[in-house]
Amino acid sequence: MFWEKLFGMWSNIEDVSDEQVLYLTTIGHKTGLPREIEIWFVAFSGRFYLFAETREAARWVRNIRRKPDVTARIGEVQIEAVARVLDPQTDHSLWDQVAAIAKRKYGWGDGLPVEITPRSAPRAIRA
Repeated sequence: MFWEKLFGMWSNIEDVSDEQVLYLTTIGHKTGLPREIEIWFVAFSGRFYLFAETREAARWVRNIRRKPDVTARIGEVQIEAVARVLDPQTDHSLWDQVAAIAKRKYGWGDGLPVEITPRSAPRAIRA
């Protein structure tokens, strides 16, 4: 793909499904400052899914509820994205699917799933 040729990087989310961690940057719900966390993830249907072990108590979940615009980075490649917390009623089937993928990948898939949908193409971070 174009990005792979230009930057030697991934061109779609499934290309990085074997990576172990993703760096998620949210905007602090109280401070308005960028907040970055390192977190396990799974890739499914062109999106990333993260799991908040402490569910709604996780600060990054509160940040997303306030401002869903986020940045996701894997290695030296990042994307701009929008995040949403899955609803246990309306997203029940999706919740089960991504939890099963996480259990296969990490041996753990509990917690509150959060969906990360890209809004931009992956881009290399320049030093």
